Amino acid sequence: MNENRFWMRAVWIVTALAFASTFAAEHGVARQPGGDPALPRTIELWPNGAPGALGSEPADRPTLTIYLPDATQASGTGIVICPGGGYGRVTMDYEGHQVARLLTSQGISSFILKYRLGPRYRHPAMLQDVLQAIRLVRAQARAYGVRPDRIGVLGFSAEGHLASSAATLFDAPEAQGPAGAPMNARPDFAVLAYPVIVMGDPAVTHKGSQANLLGPNAAPALIERLSTDRQVSPRTPPTFLFHTTEDASVPPENSVRFYLALRRAGVPAELHIYEKGAHGVALAPNDPVLRTWAERLFAWMRVHRLLP
Repeated sequence: MNENRFWMRAVWIVTALAFASTFAAEHGVARQPGGDPALPRTIELWPNGAPGALGSEPADRPTLTIYLPDATQASGTGIVICPGGGYGRVTMDYEGHQVARLLTSQGISSFILKYRLGPRYRHPAMLQDVLQAIRLVRAQARAYGVRPDRIGVLGFSAEGHLASSAATLFDAPEAQGPAGAPMNARPDFAVLAYPVIVMGDPAVTHKGSQANLLGPNAAPALIERLSTDRQVSPRTPPTFLFHTTEDASVPPENSVRFYLALRRAGVPAELHIYEKGAHGVALAPNDPVLRTWAERLFAWMRVHRLLP
């Protein structure tokens, strides 16, 4: 490394550490030389107010609920969880807390995002929230026992669309972080469970999700931009997808199109489509076949050295 590059990197590191300290103070996260904060607990995503907030009610104040594994079992990997709900509600239990408990049992630090919802909010509020969650976790990686290069995003249903947006639109101008923030918002991997992907196609689009996200009269260019299969690039992170053939709410073509886009871009990807199973199965604890999707996910994560 030449002298100029050395000093540029040194300045970046000092700036990043200063920003992380500010993040810690603003979010009430204690930086600890050893051990984990007492968790699970919930913190404000935007303690000084979310960008474009319409008020100060709970609906205007996104949060992050933190689950950490036992320090002796921590894998160094973290996942921001986006529970489903059609961009109009948040299924915090079976696609949030239950998922976080399973992930922490595997040594994965888990962060459940409660984001702003439509129709009160539209794009880019939701994208701003998920990218800020990734920045926050990355800024406090040491305190949460994760590596800053092992932070992924997991989304179910419409919030699979949110996770895919984070994986493809992480540099979107309309979703930039606080001024001067050096922490990047690109997830290192993505997990999409029966995701909404395609906008503007009556044959496969989940109309309710599109209406909540974009409104009833979205411009064609915005519909195109939020069809995340069309935004895949070589910078999109490795992705795991899971769907069912019987999904009548969000047809599996959504996952197929995203997978094929990943393949064209040369992005590592794995797709599992089960024959049986309705939409919204979450962990499918009572289905001996469908519940194996989580085992397949953990195997994929081991392939990518995200788990021991």
